[in-house]
Amino acid sequence: MLKIHNSLTGLKEEFKPLLAGGIRMYVCGITVYDYIHLGHARMLTVFDMVQRYLRALGFKLTYVRNITDIDDKIIERAAANGEDWAALARRFTAAMHEDCAALGLDAPDAEPRATDYIDAIIAMIRTLIDKQYAYVAGGDVLYAVRRFADYGRLSGKKLDDLRAGARVQVDDAKRDPVDFVLWKGAKPGEPAWDSPWGAGRPGWHIECSAMSTSLLGRHFDLHGGGMDLKFPHHENEIAQSCAACGPPFVNVWMHNGFVRINEEKMSKSLGNFFTVRDLLKTVRDPEVLRFFLIGSHYRGPINYSAEQLTQADETLLGLYRALKDTGPDGRIDEAAAAKLHAAMQDDFNTPEALAVLQGVAREMNTAKAAGQASAAADAAATLRELGRTLGLLQQDPHAYLKRGAGAQRLGDDAVEALVAARRAARAAKNFAESDRIRDALAANGIRIEDTAGGATQWRRA
Repeated sequence: MLKIHNSLTGLKEEFKPLLAGGIRMYVCGITVYDYIHLGHARMLTVFDMVQRYLRALGFKLTYVRNITDIDDKIIERAAANGEDWAALARRFTAAMHEDCAALGLDAPDAEPRATDYIDAIIAMIRTLIDKQYAYVAGGDVLYAVRRFADYGRLSGKKLDDLRAGARVQVDDAKRDPVDFVLWKGAKPGEPAWDSPWGAGRPGWHIECSAMSTSLLGRHFDLHGGGMDLKFPHHENEIAQSCAACGPPFVNVWMHNGFVRINEEKMSKSLGNFFTVRDLLKTVRDPEVLRFFLIGSHYRGPINYSAEQLTQADETLLGLYRALKDTGPDGRIDEAAAAKLHAAMQDDFNTPEALAVLQGVAREMNTAKAAGQASAAADAAATLRELGRTLGLLQQDPHAYLKRGAGAQRLGDDAVEALVAARRAARAAKNFAESDRIRDALAANGIRIEDTAGGATQWRRA
C-alpha cells in the first residue's frame, strides 16, 4: 500500500488514484535562462524516481513536466547577452536536456512550454475576470486574492500577515498589496502577445495552471516541485485553478527539500553555487551524482560536500564491484524485493531502499567467496532488477570500474597498452619493469588486479 506525504494536509496518506490504474502527475520544471544547478538536479531526480516507481507498481502514468520559456529572468539575461530571448530559451532548454540525459532521467510524457499555451492562458484569465476573481488595472490583469477563501491552505500563510509585510508603491494599481499579476502589459522592447487587455505576456503562476489543466484535466492526482515553490507559486496555482475550474484541483502535493552546501544555503553570493555541468566533471560517472541525490529522503534537506559525494562514489563503486564476474542468469530474491517495495511504499524512502541494495551486494560477495555461483547469480539478478527501479546499476560493471573519478590523464587505449606491456614483462620475468609499469599506472589513478587465472583487470581509483 503506497503512502505519500501530502503537503496540503501535512499527513502521510494512502495514495488512491482518481482513475483506476491510471495516475496523472504534473511537476514544475525549469525556467530556462541558465544551466541547471544542484537544486534543480535534486528536484528533477526526485520526481524521476517517483515516476519510475509508480510505473514499477504497474500504474499507467501520465507525467507532465513543464518548461518556463518566457519570464523576467529570461528577458533580463537575453538583454545582458545581447541575445534574442527565444534563442536563449532554446539554447538553455537543449542544455537542460543534455544534463537530464546525463543524470539518467526519463523524458516526461509531455513537456509543455509556456509560449505554446498563450491561448489557454488568455482563456483562463478571461474566465477569472468573468467570475470576478481578477480585474484589469491599466494594461495588467491581477488576481484578487481575498476573493479566494481558501488562500494560504497549502503554505499556512495568513493574508493579514502577508498584507502587513507587503510594500505598496504610491502609484500601485493593485486593489490589495497581496494581489498578484496574471497578465503583464507590454513594455518597450519586450516580447508580447495580443490579448483582450492589450499586448503583454503571462505571469509565471498562470502558466502552470493553464498547462496542467489543459493536459491533465481540472482535477488530477499529483503535483510536485521544490519546497521553494510551495509559496507563492503553488499557492497561487491553487487559487487560480480552483477559481477558474472549480475545486478540487490536485489531490496530493509533493515538495522536495532544499540543497545545502557544506551546511550553508547554496547561493552565488557565497561562492558555493554548483551547476550540474561543473559537478559532472568531478565524478567517475554521472550515476554517482544520481546516487547521491536519492541517498537522502526527498522531503528533507540534503547537504552537499566533496566528502558526501566521495562517499556516494565509494558506495556505488562497491555495488558495481559486487556485480563484477557474476553469471547473466539468476532468479529474483522475492524477500529482498519485498523489503525494497516496503521502503518505497513508505513515502518513497530511498535511504532504506538503497540499504536493501547494499544488503543484497553483501550476500552476493559472500556467495562468490564461498564459490556458490548459483546464489551469486541470483543476488546479481536481484541487484540489477531492484537497481532498475531507482535508475541505478544498469551499466556493465567492468566498463564502470574502469572509469576514473574526475579528469582522466590516461585514456582507456593507453591503459590497455600499459597493461599489455606489464603482462609481457611478467611473462618474461622482468619484474622490475612490471613493477615500474604498475607504479606508473597507480600514479595515474589506475588500480590493477591480477586474477587467479592469470588475467589482469583494471579500474580507475
